[in-house]
Amino acid sequence: MAKQAIINEFREAPPRVSEWQRFFRVFFQRKIVLFGLIILALLVLTAIFAPLLAPFSPVTGDMAESLQQPSWKHWLGTDIQGRDSLSRLIYGSRTALAVGFGSVILAGVIGVGLGMLAGYAGGITNMVIMRIIDALMGFPMILLALVISAVLGSGLLNVVIALSVATLPGYARVMHGLTLTIRENDYVLAERAMGASNVRVMFMHILPNSLPSMIVLITIQLGALILAEATLSFLGVGIQPPDAAWGAMVADGRRYLLTHPWLSISPGIAIMLVVFAFNLVGDGLRDALDPRLRGIL
Repeated sequence: MAKQAIINEFREAPPRVSEWQRFFRVFFQRKIVLFGLIILALLVLTAIFAPLLAPFSPVTGDMAESLQQPSWKHWLGTDIQGRDSLSRLIYGSRTALAVGFGSVILAGVIGVGLGMLAGYAGGITNMVIMRIIDALMGFPMILLALVISAVLGSGLLNVVIALSVATLPGYARVMHGLTLTIRENDYVLAERAMGASNVRVMFMHILPNSLPSMIVLITIQLGALILAEATLSFLGVGIQPPDAAWGAMVADGRRYLLTHPWLSISPGIAIMLVVFAFNLVGDGLRDALDPRLRGIL
C-alpha cells in the first residue's frame, strides 16, 4: 500500500512549467495589462508610421485657417498658426518615445554601472560614488531636470541629457542595493574562490540576476519621463515649436480653453493614456518577474 501511494503521488505531480511559460501566463492573465500593451503598441505604430498617418505637415500651417473648429478636413481643428492639431499630435508621439527611451537608456547605463561598481567594490569607491548620488537625490527630479534644461537650453538632445541626469540616482541606488545582496550569495563567493575576475563576476552574475528588478523600474520610469518631458515643454524649456511636443501643445492651447478646449485636451489625454499604459505594463512585469509574486505557477 505504501509503495502504491508513493507511485500515485509521483503520477499526480504537476507537469514542469518552463520560466517562459510561467512568465507569459502570469503576465497576460490580467486583462488590464493587455489594455496597456495595446496602447503602447498603438503609440509605437503611430510613431513609426507618422508620415503616413498625418494628413498635414506638423510644422507648417496656413494662417487663413487659424483656430479652425474640428471638421472632416481637420479632425482636431487647427492651432493659432493654422497647423493641423491631429498631425502635431501624431508626430508628438515620436518626440515622446525619443525622449523616453533616450533618457532611459542613457540614465540606465550610467546609473546601473555606477551602482554596480559602488556596491561591488565597496570602500572609498562606494563612499565617493554614493555620496554624489545622495547629493543628486537631494533635489526633486523635475526641479533638477528644469535647472539643467534651463542651463543647457531647449532641444531634444538637451532634454534627454537633463532628464537622464535627474533620473540617474534612482537607477544607481536600486542597483547598489541589489549588488550588495547578490554579491554575498554562495555562487558568487564560489566563483570568486575559483579565481574569476571582478569584471566577470559583475557582468556574468550580478548584472543578469539584477535585470528583472531593473526592467520593472525602467518600464515604470518610461511613463514618468514622458510626463516629465511634457512638463518641461509646457514650461517652455523643453521641446520648442515648430517641433511637435504634447506638453508644448497643452501650453499653446491653454489660452483658448474656453473657445477651443480640444487644443489642450487632446494632447493631455494622450499623455495620460501613455503614462497609464507604461505603469500598467510595469506592474505586470513586476508580477511576472518577481519570484515572490509568481501567481499560480
